[in-house]
Amino acid sequence: MPDTATTTARPYAADSPLAFLLEIAADACGPSESEQREDAETAAAHHTYAAYPQTLAQAVEAANWHGAPATDSHGRRVEPSAVAWLDGGLWLHHTLRITEHDGAADVLTLVVPCTCGCYTDITLDGEEMLLAELAPTHGRSVHDDRAGDCRSVPAVPPVGGLR
Repeated sequence: MPDTATTTARPYAADSPLAFLLEIAADACGPSESEQREDAETAAAHHTYAAYPQTLAQAVEAANWHGAPATDSHGRRVEPSAVAWLDGGLWLHHTLRITEHDGAADVLTLVVPCTCGCYTDITLDGEEMLLAELAPTHGRSVHDDRAGDCRSVPAVPPVGGLR
């Protein structure tokens, strides 16, 4: 009697029903982590070029985006995202917020170091807001316990060896 644990699968034709079913099964699993990273980078670059043509499109190249696959965090799914290092401790974070009701919406966040050493994140909704946040602060958030400006976002981990 053959040992089923070590028996190799029999070859199958590329156009066989089994080949077709295996292809469907692979597609049902969704995109690979590599594909998710690439898609997140592409979505971030496209959004910045389309929504921020006079600012971010001029300063951040598509190759500056580094994608991350979807994860599950504390029982909650976190969609694929991408970050771009701006220097001086500032980051851009892009993701697509996906809901059944609204579909997918771009969410671009500016992650800024606070003078207390933590980070604060600012969800951007256009070039005017980006410039309004950067100009007076020179890329730093001023810590103010009363105003709740610093939400003590933990320090951003390095991505691709960048910090």
